[in-house]
Amino acid sequence: MDKININLPQNGYDVFVGNKILKQLHKKIKTSNLHSNLFVVVDSNVYKLYSSDIDGIITSHKGKINILIIEVNEKLKSFNTMQKIYKSLLENDYSRDTLLIAIGGGIIGDICGFVAATFSRGIQYIQVPTTLLSTVDSSVGGKTGINFGNTKNIIGAFNQPNFVLIDIDFIQTLNTEELLSGLGEVVKYAFLTNKDFYKYVVKNISKVFEKNPRVLKRIINESVKFKGDVVVSDEKETGNRKILNLGHTFAHAFEVETKYKLKHGQAVIVGIASALFLSFKLGYITEAKLLKLLELIYLFKNEISFGIINKENAISVMQRDKKNRDGKIKFVLLKDIGNIIIDVEASRNEIIYALEKGIGVFK
Repeated sequence: MDKININLPQNGYDVFVGNKILKQLHKKIKTSNLHSNLFVVVDSNVYKLYSSDIDGIITSHKGKINILIIEVNEKLKSFNTMQKIYKSLLENDYSRDTLLIAIGGGIIGDICGFVAATFSRGIQYIQVPTTLLSTVDSSVGGKTGINFGNTKNIIGAFNQPNFVLIDIDFIQTLNTEELLSGLGEVVKYAFLTNKDFYKYVVKNISKVFEKNPRVLKRIINESVKFKGDVVVSDEKETGNRKILNLGHTFAHAFEVETKYKLKHGQAVIVGIASALFLSFKLGYITEAKLLKLLELIYLFKNEISFGIINKENAISVMQRDKKNRDGKIKFVLLKDIGNIIIDVEASRNEIIYALEKGIGVFK
């Protein structure tokens, strides 16, 4: 088992990565001196596949424990789902001395993190991510929240978990679509980190689809370490952490415009394509550099299908992005792998160009 420390000045925590480590959950809770009143929230799809493992966690606990199995998707990432959790916590007499355990993908983690930030003015919580997307991205960094008014994650809070336990075995049951969703964030890290990791990702994409444990472990470790370093340098996203939004301003618009038929990671890949074209249009990269950087994007050309969207609606969605200031859309673009620029503004025509070119890759 690997241990990665997210060394925040306050509320630092560890991320544990390994195979078949779910059974060590109770041990980690005890050694971390966390509360023994456990409330477990599990994605219904995860419970169907891993009910015996999860039931084992429930039955082996010697203190108070309850489990809530809920259905989740982007449309259910809402106040209604939060209310179900609050209601169950109250009905089972939980209070501030509670440890909330989120077992599932990024949606479960985001909702539970926000519940933990607000129930009894704050309770402990840990993340047990079960998708590639949540392991490399949403389980680390403390961003929590829900969707509201057709806008993703517009209501939420920064709330760091007490620890994260990543059992790579969960990834073995993911389908191709779910792997693609996680690969969107992996592709993002490939552009953000360095040329060595970029080359490793290009070379090993096929092995991710084969669910090769060795490749998955390295990609997860590298992604978590990089994101952890960025979060430590800028926990509340006032500066450097904005680089983690590469492709996301476009991606959120794509998700909304397709009514979330396009998964987050797939949208991020298309969004990064648009960001590359906008980087070219604004003169940050040459045409030769653009073609070279599209090499990784083109590996997904036949894996993602994208129809026509209303570009004006997409721009309106982008204008509602919570990262904007003074009503101006702010983009994260790049000059090269690992050479990122933030808070870039563009004209409407330049944005439309980037939208058309980015989407055009996948037609």
